[in-house]
Amino acid sequence: MDNLVDGYRRFRNSAWPGRKALFEKLAALGQRPQTLVIACSDSRVDPSMIFDAGPGELFVVRNVANLVPPYSAPDHAHHGTSAAIEFAVRVLEVRQIVVLGHALCGGAGALIDGAPEAARDFLPDWIKIAAPARDVALNLSEDAAERRRIVEYQCVKLSLHNLETFPWIRKRVEEGQLVLHGAYFAVATGVLERLRADGTFGAA
Repeated sequence: MDNLVDGYRRFRNSAWPGRKALFEKLAALGQRPQTLVIACSDSRVDPSMIFDAGPGELFVVRNVANLVPPYSAPDHAHHGTSAAIEFAVRVLEVRQIVVLGHALCGGAGALIDGAPEAARDFLPDWIKIAAPARDVALNLSEDAAERRRIVEYQCVKLSLHNLETFPWIRKRVEEGQLVLHGAYFAVATGVLERLRADGTFGAA
């Protein structure tokens, strides 16, 4: 914890004075982000850093492998990702959603190789959401590295597809009030790719 407190002190001494007015405005008026980013929990992939966004600009949801589960009827189970998406879309009324995948994704690797022994309570059921992405990769390539990359791309596409199973997302998309985007970040090179209309990824 000491290293985090040290970081906070640097923030207060260097960043806070220049952003004090912004935070006061955000506190008084509330948040009005225009973009929801659904990203992986991987510590190397920081959406605010990648998109050079400041406080109040992005509403960020992070989980293993940047997955969106398909819509299901409300019940008493825990739906953390769906709850965050609902808040962003129906309360904050974001104008765009970006699903941000990345290279070297541990969740994508677990889809192919199985969950690590130390993460068998919750991870296997969670990544089952992306079983179709794994199946595509297994059918398209026998090369391990290529399969991994295909799974990472397919997880983005799968999450975009699942977003449109939410009726209030589909309605907003159809009415032109909401736009969905896919993106992919290469950790080693810092290159961002966007999902194009033809289903391929290319440099942004």
